[in-house]
Amino acid sequence: MEQGVRKVFLHPGDFVFGEPGTHVHTVLGSCIAICLWHPVLRIGGMCHFVLPFRPSGESKSEDLDGRYGEEAMKMFDRALKLHQTNYKEYQAKIFGGANMFKGTKVSKDALIGEKNADKAMQLIMNRGAAITVVHVGEQGHRRIVMDITTGDVWVKYKSDNPDERSMGSQSGIN
Repeated sequence: MEQGVRKVFLHPGDFVFGEPGTHVHTVLGSCIAICLWHPVLRIGGMCHFVLPFRPSGESKSEDLDGRYGEEAMKMFDRALKLHQTNYKEYQAKIFGGANMFKGTKVSKDALIGEKNADKAMQLIMNRGAAITVVHVGEQGHRRIVMDITTGDVWVKYKSDNPDERSMGSQSGIN
């Protein structure tokens, strides 16, 4: 990675949409990061959401809350509208959705990480962006870095599963 670039770290619920020369970093467990990148304009962004949707009963404000997948995608909707682009022009990459808390479920049928990953896929497919990479599931942590200049995403995965012999892996994903 280049020196002198703008570095942004996303915490859960954060969202960024930027220009070339920006590296976006985050750390994921059961949360999801969706990366969108426009290969012609070399712009893009990332969201880091915690749950697929706002829990029923939680009051909704007028501001979007990036902790929830549905609202994080509305932040992307606004950014694409501002840049006069549409989802079909973008490449999408989805990361995270690990099983961090054995047995912790968001519904009677699905673990939180699985539900988050499913929601991310649904949100992107419904909007028509080309999904080029999906690195989700398993049991562990991911540290990712997106280079908005190139659209590359570097992933460092470390398993938390004591049954796995591998201590993790690191790769660049184009």
